[in-house]
Amino acid sequence: MSSRYSALFSCLLFAISAFSADQVTLTNGDRFTGDILKSDGKTLTLKTELAGTIEIQWSGVKELASDHTLTVTSGAEHPYSGIVAARDGVVTITAGPGDVRTVPQAEVKALRTPTEQLAYEKSLNPPLYRGWNGGINVGFALTGGNSKTTNLGVAFTAARPTLTDKWNLYANSVYATNNAPGVTATTTANNITAGARYDRNITKRLFGFVNTDFQTNELQELDLRSLFGGGLGFHAIKGERTTLDLLGGANYTHETYWTLSRSIGAMTIGDEFMHKIGAGTTLVQKLFFYPDMSNFGEHHTTFDLSTVTKLSKWLGWQNSFSDIYVSNPPAGARKNDIIFTTGLNIAFTH
Repeated sequence: MSSRYSALFSCLLFAISAFSADQVTLTNGDRFTGDILKSDGKTLTLKTELAGTIEIQWSGVKELASDHTLTVTSGAEHPYSGIVAARDGVVTITAGPGDVRTVPQAEVKALRTPTEQLAYEKSLNPPLYRGWNGGINVGFALTGGNSKTTNLGVAFTAARPTLTDKWNLYANSVYATNNAPGVTATTTANNITAGARYDRNITKRLFGFVNTDFQTNELQELDLRSLFGGGLGFHAIKGERTTLDLLGGANYTHETYWTLSRSIGAMTIGDEFMHKIGAGTTLVQKLFFYPDMSNFGEHHTTFDLSTVTKLSKWLGWQNSFSDIYVSNPPAGARKNDIIFTTGLNIAFTH
């Protein structure tokens, strides 16, 4: 008798264990058992014992039953938590006895475990010191013998995107000298630029921005250019592999050269493009045009193009090209400054 009761008890435990797992039935009749992790209204992520973590089309879910609390977000309603079941196109959330809510399955925007929901809520308003990612670029070249030159390029970029806003910081410096025998020692490049931009989403496509940029350039006799601006931007392309932002607004620019100082009210017109090439290379292009609103025909333009190819998780190889054009520099200074740097990229996240 004892062996019979033991077998019966084992079967009961097995049945309870099987029943306690989340159940998902698809429109084609397939059934899956496991732990529901999350859904974004397009796919359902389920962790199974044998098949691992799988993704299922949300529209292909015919029936669903959870044995643990999930948080459901639908439309503009506040999230609602409870035991979730779905059948015949209707999702039922049971928070407790007599506390039941139903929503159409097609209107479900998100389905999350308590852990996933907590992480999502933290991502909405993370502390300013968290969520940053970027890289430091370093390039150095030194020659001797018949030639004697020194070239150093250093750049820094950092971004902190959230679901509602985004911070961008950047700084780069290029310094080069020529001290060849028989040649007067000269500085062939001494250029420092830095800036920041803050974006705030207004809709899924439209955002507002404020920005500031600073630049000094010895060869162009520029002690300091300070730019403060703002405007609106539009996410023309917003994908995981490709993004394109179009920006327009106005700015106040103050320039101090060796021989003159001036203030300019100008427009801001530009674009920012990013595309991931394959699994390891990212291409970034930026073009900004600043026409002077008080002196027609005068302007300055900045163009940047860079690529970073991953060599490891934290190390990459970068190439960058930059062209800064000023239509009316002081007498004797050239209008264009073209810079090309290449070197190592050290990536970071926080």
